Amino acid sequence: MSYSDRATRAALPVSEPAEPAEVAGPPEPAEPPEPAEPATSAASAASAEPAEPVEPAAPADLWQTIDALWAWLDADQPIAGREALLLRVLKLSEEVGEVAQAVIGVTGQNPRKGTSHTWEDVESELCDVVITALVALRTLTPGAPEVFARHLARVAGRSLGTTAP
Repeated sequence: MSYSDRATRAALPVSEPAEPAEVAGPPEPAEPPEPAEPATSAASAASAEPAEPVEPAAPADLWQTIDALWAWLDADQPIAGREALLLRVLKLSEEVGEVAQAVIGVTGQNPRKGTSHTWEDVESELCDVVITALVALRTLTPGAPEVFARHLARVAGRSLGTTAP
């Protein structure tokens, strides 16, 4: 801090600290949807109102999309070899930092910026972490889907006592 900054701060009036603002917490986790009742007959199915389209939890072509993103990134990679691999993995740290920035922003923890993010921003940044991790895994091995499935099954077995659904 420079001398002029100290002098300016010394001249500012001192006030009582403000009461901390109430910070909204993360949204409550969504309950899993109730399973739909199967139609008992074709007539009852035809008379039922059409259901709203439901987006799948993950696209069926998740690994095709990850592979396409990997190919797109590799096609325009100015750095090759081991450094490219290390930079791809390092990108994950950048994305995790963006999650932290969004959480700080949604809770208003930076007095200079105030509340600058929403919980939807946090969700989006978390998705970026997942995508970046999957692309990094694909960069390490073309067998990323199998590697991930095996690892998920091990974690599920260790944590839940079962295999992944």
